[in-house]
Amino acid sequence: MTLRLYDTATRDERVFEPLIPGKVGIYLCGPTVQSAPHVGHLRSAVAFDVLQRWLERSGYQVTLVRNVTDIDDKTLVKAAEAGWDWWAWALRHEREFQAAYSAVGVRPPAAEPRATGHIPEIIALIALLIERGHAYENGGSVYFDVRSYPQYGALTRQALDDLSPAQDSPSEDKRDVHDFALWKARKDDEPGTASWDSPWGPGRPGWHIECSAMAQRYLGDAFDIHGGGLDLRFPHHENEQAQSHAAGYGFAHLWMHSAWVTQSGAKMSKSLGNGLLVSEVLATHEPAALRLALAAVHYRSMLEYSPQTLEEASAQWGRFQGFVTRASEKVGAPSAADVAAAELPAAFVEAMDDDLGVPRALAVIHETVRAGNAALTAGDDAAVAAALLAARAMLDVLGLDPAAPEWATEKAGASTAAMAALDFLVKADIEARATARAEKDWATADAIRDRLAGAGIVIADAADGARWSLASEG
Repeated sequence: MTLRLYDTATRDERVFEPLIPGKVGIYLCGPTVQSAPHVGHLRSAVAFDVLQRWLERSGYQVTLVRNVTDIDDKTLVKAAEAGWDWWAWALRHEREFQAAYSAVGVRPPAAEPRATGHIPEIIALIALLIERGHAYENGGSVYFDVRSYPQYGALTRQALDDLSPAQDSPSEDKRDVHDFALWKARKDDEPGTASWDSPWGPGRPGWHIECSAMAQRYLGDAFDIHGGGLDLRFPHHENEQAQSHAAGYGFAHLWMHSAWVTQSGAKMSKSLGNGLLVSEVLATHEPAALRLALAAVHYRSMLEYSPQTLEEASAQWGRFQGFVTRASEKVGAPSAADVAAAELPAAFVEAMDDDLGVPRALAVIHETVRAGNAALTAGDDAAVAAALLAARAMLDVLGLDPAAPEWATEKAGASTAAMAALDFLVKADIEARATARAEKDWATADAIRDRLAGAGIVIADAADGARWSLASEG
């Protein structure tokens, strides 16, 4: 079966045909690093990590670029409220995201560009849009003229006059309420470090232009796949496509979007107060179980998160681990090279080629594990060895091979990578608590301590600073 992927733009499955035979370029919208990562933030990262692994297993050379939006309105506001420099606040949370990605086995991208590191490319793209008649300057800010681009709304199939006004800048500064900011003039109450010189005066880039500039910088005028969370389709991706096409770029050949993680039917988010921090989850559950929970539901389906979600994923993970351990002890463990080269079951390949049908693929894995366990009971070593190799090869595609180095466990029962990630995440909370204590904000300091305690993490204050430990360690 040929790989077919669902294109959000055309709203149907398409046979995947890369622009350059044998190579695939993917641009994935990464985090806006204004706060700590919650479980919902990891959904798209895991989904596109599985996509990359499947493409590579299918013989493609993949270049995946995942950006970091390290400056925006909320980052500036939250940093100021916390008494931090905005750039330090952004870097702190960028590192937390990287630790969270690593903990759940998401491999680093080929490039991870920051918006603030690409100001020259952003300015050049804005100047090109002005030159081509698709943007205009007013009061030191620059706006994209949506009326100048007749195809605006094509990605999400919406008529311009039916859309809500753009909310990223005052309407009175624009020719049309739907025009969106490409460059934002510096405000008097913003720090000087949050602006750069430009032909239109000091300021900073708007959100949408960043991704168009960085995608073109690393993947060229046209590339294969643009991905992100479903919530980014409008206005972010609609605006990206409009400005890139208006600049003369072919831009994304195919669009893919992962669905949300929900709680009680509502999208998991900080604004709704239902964000479950990754640090809290990793304090009580194995990171592989979290990855399995996020990957097990088809990437285009909503994942309803409840207390049972991770319990069920943990039980599944335990079955996979148990079989691989017992089978390896009985017949010996295949090498990593053998796992990578193993022929995959046809039903698994068919499922993955059908728009990354991970739920069906997992059903094949479960059946293989059941057969392997039956072979262990029957003493059929040849069947055990075959099932072990097939199961590990399929799980490897999903980033869940229990024998892979990232999931190897210490005697204490915790993954080395997970503990390193947890240490980083908890220390960030300890720093925030120390800042609150220094400012005599006892309510915030106590809330941080209580939240960590609720996650099974004990904080001990000492003259040289606070230390943490898991409650079970004493």
